[in-house]
Amino acid sequence: MSTPLTTIVSTKGQVILPKSIRDRRDWDAGTRLVVEDTPDGVLLRQAPAFPPTRPEDVFARLRHAGPPVTVEEMDAAVLAEARRRHDRD
Repeated sequence: MSTPLTTIVSTKGQVILPKSIRDRRDWDAGTRLVVEDTPDGVLLRQAPAFPPTRPEDVFARLRHAGPPVTVEEMDAAVLAEARRRHDRD
């Protein structure tokens, strides 16, 4: 069994995470962390890149007039737009 890693809380309340943990988690300087107080201690998780959204906040944002389109029609439209943008360059 390995020796547990320890750190010290500074007078400013800062804690330095051991390099081995930062490297394993790929937490570089500036990484935002969520701090959660749990019955077993403090849990640190990397903050999500984007805030969570609810379906009702997203659905119907891009209104479509007319009959519903098929997935094949959507795929064709995306491909046509990609070709149009590529041809423009």
